[in-house]
Amino acid sequence: MKKIIYLVVFCFSYVSIAQSGKVFDNLTMSSKILDMERNYGVYLPPDYETSERSYPVLYLLHGATDDHTGWIQFGEVSRITDAAIKDGSATPMIIIMPDADTGKMGYFNRGDWLYEDFFFKEFMPHVEKKYRIRGEKKYRAVAGLSMGGGGSFMYALHHPELFSSACPLSAYVGPLTIEDLKKRLARNKEEFSNAEIKEYFNKHNALNLIETVPVEDIKSVRWYIDCGDDDFLYEGNSLVHIAMTKKEIPHEYRVRDGRHSWVYWRASLPKVLEFVSQAFHQN
Repeated sequence: MKKIIYLVVFCFSYVSIAQSGKVFDNLTMSSKILDMERNYGVYLPPDYETSERSYPVLYLLHGATDDHTGWIQFGEVSRITDAAIKDGSATPMIIIMPDADTGKMGYFNRGDWLYEDFFFKEFMPHVEKKYRIRGEKKYRAVAGLSMGGGGSFMYALHHPELFSSACPLSAYVGPLTIEDLKKRLARNKEEFSNAEIKEYFNKHNALNLIETVPVEDIKSVRWYIDCGDDDFLYEGNSLVHIAMTKKEIPHEYRVRDGRHSWVYWRASLPKVLEFVSQAFHQN
């Protein structure tokens, strides 16, 4: 009788372990573009080690004051993704979490901080070669919160040919006016010419990009935009929703009760996983 009990307990424990993904939060790679080592984290789905299949990928971007461990530690990405895969609302996927070094300038190119170049020319090729990732637009998505929500907007608008879905959460959509950008640069004691400021604004303002990027390219990306009703970034997200609506760009726009907090983003993540999975499953 005891042997049967032990066997049942062992089988139950094995099933529980087998249904859990793995997270690695101390990975590094060398960047020639940035001339330094860069950190990143990875979530691998429960069946990664027992299968030979390749997986879709979600690039999940952190916000300001965080790093690549933010979604792991505070966002509970492993628990939430395991649960979504288990209940069938999300397909097994690899989640890549880069470190944009918030002590510098985030996800974009500014001055000698060429992070966007690094992301597309070095980081993405590196991880998609290292892990069994299906490197096609259909199987690639990007999402993020706050500064990372801005990264989600910009990366998908700059490279709509690379992403099937983009899910900005509580996103910083870029400076709403050139004057706003000049004030921010002055606060940070950064000096740029008027031409450089205008060029940066044109490339890093979501509202401007919605007007200048070919609309069919924007429509080729599935959009899920989510921002709390008490979030200080509500204005930019609302304006993006209005601009997309006027351009007849399909998108999901969600406003829930909440503020700029991990409580809100943890509640957003299951919906994000479900949304990107819908694209991964399309024929």
